[in-house]
Amino acid sequence: MSQCISTKRVKAGPGVDASEGTVRWRPMKSLWVSGMTVAGVGGAFLTFSWDALALFLVTTSITICAGHSVGMHRLLIHRSFKAPRWLEYLLVWLGVLVGMAGPFGMIKAHDLRDWAQRQKHCHDHSSHRRPFLIDAFWQMHCDLELAHPPRFVIEEEVRNDAFYRFLERHWMAQNVLLGVVFFAIGGLPGVIWGVCLRVAVSLTGHWLIGHYAHRRPQGHWYVAGVAVQGFNVPYAGLITFGESWHNNHHAFPSSARLGLEPGQADPGWWFILGLKKLGLASDIQTPETLPPRWELRRLHGDDAIAAQPATA
Repeated sequence: MSQCISTKRVKAGPGVDASEGTVRWRPMKSLWVSGMTVAGVGGAFLTFSWDALALFLVTTSITICAGHSVGMHRLLIHRSFKAPRWLEYLLVWLGVLVGMAGPFGMIKAHDLRDWAQRQKHCHDHSSHRRPFLIDAFWQMHCDLELAHPPRFVIEEEVRNDAFYRFLERHWMAQNVLLGVVFFAIGGLPGVIWGVCLRVAVSLTGHWLIGHYAHRRPQGHWYVAGVAVQGFNVPYAGLITFGESWHNNHHAFPSSARLGLEPGQADPGWWFILGLKKLGLASDIQTPETLPPRWELRRLHGDDAIAAQPATA
């Protein structure tokens, strides 16, 4: 059913269930998100300067585009293209700076959610079905513990990699070290805008796109027989660097290109094309190079997917 390496990491045998589980509050996760949000939003009002704003915009763009979208998501998780090992390390490190988790944590959270959404039924946590504020609390301050989870095994090449093991153990410390550098250069405003506010906005933005990308029908593709459809969030294409084209991503999870239709801006894809011109990206996967999916249907008309159920 799947074209992508992510589902190969999930070992689902008899008795496995994606729908029964408990959402549990995670104190460290909650403290991290809350601390960054309070320090970032509160401190930004007290330390504003044009230099600080520029630092925020530049560091946010680099870490989300090159780091999260290209390095963590399209390269490490989906292996939608190949890059030299040093460049892969750099891009994934930038992705860690977004502040969500280490590389292993990101792979596991992403793959288990995607596996759950591909089942006939899944928990409300995996589908973003709950109301806005409840979903915000669940996604940013809690984790889902399935009663009957599948086994999860990261490929040996990744799980035994010394650099990735280091990042997994010390992923929070990467932003602490960056904060020390920014403090030395620009004082407290550098820490507030270059670390705290950037992480807070990145985490909140990531949840917002995930929330609306599973609730608001818009797109040209329908995947039959699954619990959750992915939907495009058109107005966020540029600011998410292509990640908001989630209907396309559900249709072609291993594609390095997410903006597939005319007018669908995908800066992450543009970045990969730039790497290709420099000889730093190869074996780039797109819908044209991927095998066909029997369960994938092309819909016609701008609102065609609105006639399809959000959950099956």
